[in-house]
Amino acid sequence: MNLRQNKVKDLLKGLAAQFLQSESNYTSLITVTSADVSTDFKRATIFVTIFPEESEEDAMNFLKRKRKGFKEFVMAKAKLRRIPFFDFEIDRGEKNRQLIDSLVLD
Repeated sequence: MNLRQNKVKDLLKGLAAQFLQSESNYTSLITVTSADVSTDFKRATIFVTIFPEESEEDAMNFLKRKRKGFKEFVMAKAKLRRIPFFDFEIDRGEKNRQLIDSLVLD
C-alpha cells in the first residue's frame, strides 16, 4: 500500500467515525476499527464493530441505508479526486481477537 492510499484510508476512517457519531440513533454502539481502499480508489470498505452483538443485523442494515449520506459527507469534507463506492463490513479480525482474549482471561 502506498503513502496516498494510507492517507486516504486514515482520512476515511476518521470521517466515518464522525459521520456515525452524528447519524447514529444510539440503539447500538458502532465503532469504526479500520478502512480499506482499493488501489484504483474506486471502492472503499469501512470496518466496524457493533455492540451488542444481537444488534449487528439491524446496525448493518442502518449502515447500508446510510451509504449515500456518507458519500455526500465525504464529498463535503474531503478534497479527493475520486470519491469511492463505500461499503461497511463487520471487522471479523477484531471479533476473533476479543474471543481469544475472553478465552485466555477466563
